[in-house]
Amino acid sequence: MDQFIVEIDGQPFGYLQCYDLTTWNSGFGPQPLGTRGIDQFIGEPDLVDRGHGSAFIRTFADGLLAAGTPRMVTDPDPANARAVRAYEKAGFHRDRMVDTPDGPALLMLRNAGMATP
Repeated sequence: MDQFIVEIDGQPFGYLQCYDLTTWNSGFGPQPLGTRGIDQFIGEPDLVDRGHGSAFIRTFADGLLAAGTPRMVTDPDPANARAVRAYEKAGFHRDRMVDTPDGPALLMLRNAGMATP
């Protein structure tokens, strides 16, 4: 798993992790070889709802997809409208509900070559 502290103007404010899919993610169904999962959060309350999450998710996904990763996936809690919207703004689309060890989640995908809004 790759883990990153996200900064703005040299100030840490978030966390991002990116990982190869494993048996833990078996509820995601078959995915292209090389698919990577992504999770993130913003830890500074005054930086929430300012577009930073979708911006750094988009930038990170753009880089991996341009380098040959065929697909990125994420699985936010479907009740977390803020997270779902941030991933949508970063170019992910809703696929389907999946069961995870943490409970039901919304599988969201972004494929290489997908146009982003």
